[in-house]
Amino acid sequence: MSNNEKLKAAFAQIRQFGDPVLKEESRPVEVDDEVRRLAERMITIMYAAEGVGLAAPQIGILRKIIVFRFGKDEPQVLVNPEITWQSGEAITDSEGCLSLASLAVEVPRAAQVRVEGEDLEGNRRRLELEGIEARILQHEIDHLHGILIINRTTAGERRNLMARLRQLKLPGEE
Repeated sequence: MSNNEKLKAAFAQIRQFGDPVLKEESRPVEVDDEVRRLAERMITIMYAAEGVGLAAPQIGILRKIIVFRFGKDEPQVLVNPEITWQSGEAITDSEGCLSLASLAVEVPRAAQVRVEGEDLEGNRRRLELEGIEARILQHEIDHLHGILIINRTTAGERRNLMARLRQLKLPGEE
């Protein structure tokens, strides 16, 4: 399968802006084999879509599960993740989203965060993050609460993004 075909297949599974599921609150889950299979599917889709993170609502499943990767590190999974602390300092930077056809906008995020959740064995995990890693997890956790980057940006950026979305095809489409 060509890279273009992989992209197209991945984006066929990712809910896009306007899909009502992306505005919904996700429900907590108990770690079991079904959750592990879902996480593996999400990792496969994330890589095929050339993303750095994916939340279950993005594939239409309202459960609190996120997958992500930092650079070339192995993919990670957090179940029922929550931000338990964030710094008062915010940094605005360009941020894309697989549910917005990978378009990017300027989004302010906390410079540092503490995220707690569970791994696929049900063990508690605590991550102290800053920079791009903090941004990735804030973005994915937002998805679990029905929040998209379009909700976090300025009115001008939002208008610009909406104009670009109207004339854009999904990655992998001709």
